Amino acid sequence: MAASSGNGKQGGGGGGPAVGIDLGTTYSCVAVWRHNRGEVIANDQGNRLTPSCVAFADYDDDERFVGDAAVNQAALNPSNTIFEVKRLIGRRFSDESVQQDIKLWPFKVVAGREDKPMIVERHEGKEKQFMPEEISSMVLAKMRETAEVYLGKTVKNAVITVPVYFNNAQRQATIDAGAIAGLNVMRIINEPTAAALAYGLEQMPVSNKGRMVLVFDLGGGTFDVSLLNIDPGVNTDMGLFEVKATAGDTHLGGADFDNELVNYSLREFKRKHGSMDIESNQKALRRLRTACERAKRMLSSMAQTTIEVDSLHQGIDFRVTITRSRFEELNKDLFGKCMVAMENCLRDAKVDKGSVDDVVLVGGSTRIPKVQKMLSEFFDGKELCRSINPDEAVACGAAIQASVLCGGTDDKRLVDMLLRDVTPLSLGIETENDSMSCIMSVVIPRNTAIPTKKVAEGFTTRYDNQISVTCKVYEGESASIKDNNLLGEFDLCGILQAPRGVPRLDVTFDIDANGVLNVSAEDKDTGQKNSITISNRSGRLNKEEIERMALEAERYKMNRIKQLQIEPVQGN
Repeated sequence: MAASSGNGKQGGGGGGPAVGIDLGTTYSCVAVWRHNRGEVIANDQGNRLTPSCVAFADYDDDERFVGDAAVNQAALNPSNTIFEVKRLIGRRFSDESVQQDIKLWPFKVVAGREDKPMIVERHEGKEKQFMPEEISSMVLAKMRETAEVYLGKTVKNAVITVPVYFNNAQRQATIDAGAIAGLNVMRIINEPTAAALAYGLEQMPVSNKGRMVLVFDLGGGTFDVSLLNIDPGVNTDMGLFEVKATAGDTHLGGADFDNELVNYSLREFKRKHGSMDIESNQKALRRLRTACERAKRMLSSMAQTTIEVDSLHQGIDFRVTITRSRFEELNKDLFGKCMVAMENCLRDAKVDKGSVDDVVLVGGSTRIPKVQKMLSEFFDGKELCRSINPDEAVACGAAIQASVLCGGTDDKRLVDMLLRDVTPLSLGIETENDSMSCIMSVVIPRNTAIPTKKVAEGFTTRYDNQISVTCKVYEGESASIKDNNLLGEFDLCGILQAPRGVPRLDVTFDIDANGVLNVSAEDKDTGQKNSITISNRSGRLNKEEIERMALEAERYKMNRIKQLQIEPVQGN
């Protein structure tokens, strides 16, 4: 469910500055709205982007590195260096995508309770397991610390961004990660919507009419495309950001392009040197991945480059030339997926490509020339919008929303702004079809504007004299329930005994401005009712677990301050 909408001031957790955090697969970014503009905050290394990477020292399991420091030691300590954890958060260990990623990661991932993926850190023969939320919380804590040093104040309130197609479990897990990091997560906002806020606010002073804007967001690990109508509100005194449709893939981005280069390099190494077991050499794989990522970046400005690693495996140097055309051929299926998703977005919105005024590029992977060429050709040579920084726009948009929610601005553009989002996944309940197979009957289709309320009539019993029914609520796009996500279930009791198909049952789905779903069922003959609020699911951390992890994180922070003799940031 999308979780960004409305322009109220709710969500604040007390005074103090509110920040926007782009929690990315490969890099994260934090920004704050000050002096009527978004300010991206540089970290302690002077970098405006911080690697979403956490490492545990091989000499001390209590010592950890986050961000640039983690990346700098990765080649020597690959099995304890965790990255791309966004591809695990809110997922099941048995998910096909998780199983594919595990093959390419140097760190160990195992199945925990309720099929939850657990990340393993090893030290002196002992293993310690971490949930994905814990690792993400360490990145978020780094972003919070970066903001506090810059602002000189304690930071508690934040808006965090997620990919459009993050499901309910992934969104809730992101909120839990924020709580562990000591943040009050005022809102979860979709990444392209945040980017559109940053872009639209920049355009408002120079445009007096509404514009149809397509945000093409191809990042390090996820891909989103959203179509928005941005109205500066000249006639209504209220700026409107209205999402018309969304599409995307939570498992498509720069990391996948890197993986294709890694696999190509491994094939070349084996072709030249025989079938050697290089996959078991984690340090070699880490160094090769770094070289492949560097080559990918070089190919954005050069026609060809080399992937080169000295003494890659068993003392053998590796060197292979890679051309831009070969890179594009290796990734042609991934590029094709991007275009299919964009076409689906326009189709769902019932908008012709000729009606799109601006195509905004967001995410570092949009720098790839092939991506830009495909987009330009699809839109008949239209000039692509590069006026906003593709790496920083999402964080700036989140900072805008954070300022609106906490009432921390008197900028009329923000005070009078209305953000209207959509639900990215279809929502429905389990029913039986004519062949007695269990299917999902859709109540709210994807890309429905929220808040919304819909009543589905015509549900009934399966058996004679049935006195109760179980309502199972799902999200997803498949007719088969096994391919969708179970959000929750509840029983409706007290149904009058009658032949199957006679009782009349209504089911109501109600999504509020924060994306919280309430599902209720009513027997129209007896008036019996029951309901469930979908703000939790099996597998989510409970309150006690979050508090325990938050205490551990705070204890680690205070120990680090003491060791480094850092003055703690004072509150307001």
